[in-house]
Amino acid sequence: MINVDLQQLIQALDAETRRDLESSAERCVARGGSKILVEDLLLGLLERPQGLLARALQDAEVDAGELSAALQSRVEHSASRNPVFAPELVQWLQDALLVANLELGQSQVEQAALILALLRNPMRYAGSRYQSLLAKLNIERLKEFALSQKEQPATGKPAVPGESLLQRFTHNLTQQARDGKLDPVLCRDGAIRQMVDILARRRKNNPIVVGEAGVGKTAIVEGLASRIAAGEVPQVLKGVELLSLDMGLLQAGASVKGEFERRLKGVIDEVKASPKPIILFIDEAHTLIGAGGNAGGSDAANLLKPALARGELRTIAATTWAEYKKYFEKDPALARRFQPVQLHEPTVSEAVTILRGLAQVYEKSHGIYLRDDAVVAAAELSARYLAGRQLPDKAVDVLDTACARVRISLAAAPESLERLRGELAEGGRQRQALRRDAEAGLLIDHEALDALEDRLADAEEERVALETLWTEQKALAERLLDLRQQLAKAREAAAVEPTITVEEDAEGTVIETLPIDEAQSVASLETALNETHRALTDAQVKERLVSFEVCPRLVAEVISAWTGVPLAQLAREHNAKVASFATDLRTRIRGQEQAVHALDRSMRATAAGLNKPDAPVGVFLLVGPSGVGKTETALALADLLYGGDRFITTINMSEFQEKHTVSRLIGAPPGYVGYGEGGMLTEAVRQKPYSVVLLDEVEKADPDVLNLFYQIFDKGVANDGEGREIDFRNTLILMTSNLGSDRISELCENGARPTAEVLEETIRPVLSKHFKPALLARMRVVPYYPVGGPVLRELIEIKLGRLGDRLNRRQLDFSYSQDLVDHLAERCTQSDSGARLIDHLLDLHVLPLVADRLLDAMATGESLKRVHATLDGDASVMCEFA
Repeated sequence: MINVDLQQLIQALDAETRRDLESSAERCVARGGSKILVEDLLLGLLERPQGLLARALQDAEVDAGELSAALQSRVEHSASRNPVFAPELVQWLQDALLVANLELGQSQVEQAALILALLRNPMRYAGSRYQSLLAKLNIERLKEFALSQKEQPATGKPAVPGESLLQRFTHNLTQQARDGKLDPVLCRDGAIRQMVDILARRRKNNPIVVGEAGVGKTAIVEGLASRIAAGEVPQVLKGVELLSLDMGLLQAGASVKGEFERRLKGVIDEVKASPKPIILFIDEAHTLIGAGGNAGGSDAANLLKPALARGELRTIAATTWAEYKKYFEKDPALARRFQPVQLHEPTVSEAVTILRGLAQVYEKSHGIYLRDDAVVAAAELSARYLAGRQLPDKAVDVLDTACARVRISLAAAPESLERLRGELAEGGRQRQALRRDAEAGLLIDHEALDALEDRLADAEEERVALETLWTEQKALAERLLDLRQQLAKAREAAAVEPTITVEEDAEGTVIETLPIDEAQSVASLETALNETHRALTDAQVKERLVSFEVCPRLVAEVISAWTGVPLAQLAREHNAKVASFATDLRTRIRGQEQAVHALDRSMRATAAGLNKPDAPVGVFLLVGPSGVGKTETALALADLLYGGDRFITTINMSEFQEKHTVSRLIGAPPGYVGYGEGGMLTEAVRQKPYSVVLLDEVEKADPDVLNLFYQIFDKGVANDGEGREIDFRNTLILMTSNLGSDRISELCENGARPTAEVLEETIRPVLSKHFKPALLARMRVVPYYPVGGPVLRELIEIKLGRLGDRLNRRQLDFSYSQDLVDHLAERCTQSDSGARLIDHLLDLHVLPLVADRLLDAMATGESLKRVHATLDGDASVMCEFA
């Protein structure tokens, strides 16, 4: 007898036996036993209806219920809460470990080893009441049962008696095509014909479809299955079954050494022995490399190689270019057995054709109507705005999401109504809290409570109106969809579209008519449909709460939600927005007409589609003194073009004065610290491809760092540290610099205003000394004038207006005197900081006065209504409060 530590014994049990032991411990605790007995574990083994003990009892014609009753009579009952393993149970486990290692050749203790150890010495472990029952079991038959279970271990998919390996581990694509379960495949005839050519070979008849994720690799195999099912293939492929091998199912549960190889070999043998020709399809074929190859065993690829080379196993594989290079090209013996079929991303027009073929499938699935212009918009907008993904996959996802939104809008409350309900609930809680404080005798702001009551009353009125409108639109939309279905059925029943009878009247005019009943039915439905459509259009004039069909605007909303690009940028309103771009920019940038003009021309060319398609939206070098509006220009462009300052990426180039810091922009290369974390520039553009990139103080960066931007400025792309291609073609790149500021200031002394061309010619020699000619030629230089005089006063008034807006949110009216404006303008003129000094002066002289007085009023409960900023007799800033 050997003595083995109990912990080691438990670890030696297989997963199922360990669960049986755990359940026996739970059973002991439930009955309050002081020891976990042999009978507890036997009861656990007996509870498995398909287990080895149950099969052995059935074979020996022993009543399992009688054995269970005998075991139950042996267990003890006590009040112990901390039971221990009985010595007999520990000894049984030790003997079972010996049986497993020496007799069965197993590294773990399974149910067979436990039962065999028990039957070898029943008097040692078994009670007298059930020894006679166990003695009827046949040890040799028990070994046979154990061997059969070992040959068919548990898998991810339970085996069905009589089920072949092909039925267990493959899916029949041709049968799915016959059943109409596969989507139509369009615009891929060339790739399918190329696959047919390869499959018709005598040897090495194995195509491998290679393409980027989302281009439709699996779809063209399904297209081939559809053609086989329809008989639209050469004679050599007629009657062939195309089966998709599920590698996940094949590997699931194959933990025993050699089990995976046995399954795969069985699949290959069944394919060879099948009376009907079979073609295997292996998606994500790179998973073959190394699959099942543990502990020195052969992987799946090595098992397939002989059959692939001899043409005995026709196989279609599919993988991406990256995986093909990483796995297949490194194994020439495997690569030469496959013939690549290159599948490129379809064009936008081809993607539209593909989506039109899928439109009816999605209409039927979602129960909505899909407009053709929405199909076109899905292809065009996804191709333009969803960088990093491929057509047609991204267009299909956009269209599917839009269909889901329409379907949801017909059932769920709209977002505006849900938001209003939430605001009412929050306001109600605030009102209740204020009333509770008032009832408790606390001092509250009754004016604020009255204002809250008014807001809640208005919100409730708005909610009622919105719910009424939503109910009306929902009923009309459902009526519209129902009428469309009825009209389609009526036209189908009439077998016309929309008429079938052609006649000529006395004057020779051709008249097309329906039979009277059918014509009246179709005509009445068309009339009802038009009336319902007009009623719904009228109901949606104020606000569109229900979508009854997928339209281009809904597609644009989906892409806007995914990318963050403003809806106006995606819709046709963007062109109107560009038309007023110069006017809007002038309200933000004062006194820099030359900059507004240059940017406006670039934006108009982009909106018209006349700019270079493989270059950024624009590359501008903004040159001028500090505080003239260069950075403000970048912020204004991000707001006007993309919807807010969150769409601007600002990089301070003074931090890149060393050559090695370029890795911070594009990410560290493999093997270096920080690899995989992404770069400041490339990661920001990858996540926000539609944005403004501001390279601040670009002249302070190392020239070798600036070499990175040659490709970006010229081709609109850059590779990051991980080798990914980052698309800059939808970004607007702005650089700011103070180079040549002295010369600009000299030319503009005493209010002089030379032309922008003169300024550019003056500072270009300075720029050429710092930037290489090839890099400078890729930029559009925009000089900025110094700010002074009336322009400076306009900027001061804008800043004071923004301060007034902040005070208005605190229920304070703000005003200022002209003396204050003149004083601030004089202070800014005396400084080299330009207009940037305005915020500093306001923070230093105005805000502290307002903040101190406001805090005092809040402490004493005083109510302030007005603030007036002016100068006192000593020309110091003062504020008057009322």
